[in-house]
Amino acid sequence: MSLHENGTLDAITIGEAMAMFVATQPGDLAAAEQFVKRIAGAELNVAIGLARLGLKVGWVSRVGDDSFGRFTLQQLEKEQVDHRQVTTDQRYATGFQLKSKVDDGSDPLVEYFRKGSAASHLSPDDFNRDYFGSARHLHLSGVAAALSETSLALSKHAAKEMKVMGKTISFDPNLRPVLWPNEREMVKQLNTLASFADWVLPGISEGKILTGHDQPEAIADFYLERGVKAVIVKTGCDGAWYKTAEGEKGQVEAIKTNNVVDTVGAGDGFAVGVISALLEGKTLPDAIRRGNKIGSLAIQVIGDSEGLPTRAELGDF
Repeated sequence: MSLHENGTLDAITIGEAMAMFVATQPGDLAAAEQFVKRIAGAELNVAIGLARLGLKVGWVSRVGDDSFGRFTLQQLEKEQVDHRQVTTDQRYATGFQLKSKVDDGSDPLVEYFRKGSAASHLSPDDFNRDYFGSARHLHLSGVAAALSETSLALSKHAAKEMKVMGKTISFDPNLRPVLWPNEREMVKQLNTLASFADWVLPGISEGKILTGHDQPEAIADFYLERGVKAVIVKTGCDGAWYKTAEGEKGQVEAIKTNNVVDTVGAGDGFAVGVISALLEGKTLPDAIRRGNKIGSLAIQVIGDSEGLPTRAELGDF
């Protein structure tokens, strides 16, 4: 995909894409015989969501020279996500995952097959200063940071460079404890990354692990004291609580839905809403309302990104 006419991107993100196979029948994955193929990846979900809202988005990654890698590139093309900085790696494979089907609103079981994947070999060598510099905003998540030491180094390098260039940065902790050597290392590295960000978006349970606090305001203060401009704490069915460096704070109610199909992707949908609205100059409460809206749409479908709306589907919200 070519660069957009004026040579600029609204946002850029770094991450891993995986082919995802979702069982067509509920129950034990071992008994599943039929699956539907989708695309998955936290940062990719955000890139797709922003692109559907009409933003110009770049996604940086590595895929294998295999059918899953080609599938990923086809999906990026379809979703109009700029992929000029996606490398096809001849040495390592594209990861994949299996996901159980649930119909009771519970969290599905996900099994990952990503160890040693092409994306885990991301490194600071994948940082193209001109490409990153063409974007207004960088979105990072704790998933790419957890893939490997070199991928973590890329996230840190990108954050430092984008900050120097005066760009805005958002960070979603997206905890994946199983990918880290231990919890202490995870907490240390993710809090380091968070300190580069303007906007930090932890869930309440993530905030407790990362800061040791269980109240939204205490979690927010932890990051505000480290130079973050705004912290938005996702509080589940209550919605989200926010506080800014200027001391503005408040709760934004959740948008209720009775049609919960698959909870995976809700946080990515929330990030799409918040980031897109803030990049459009909306107020923080309005941005959170859009985040709550898109998060509520994301949990009503089986895929990770299928529920993310276009600008028309979002309507006047």
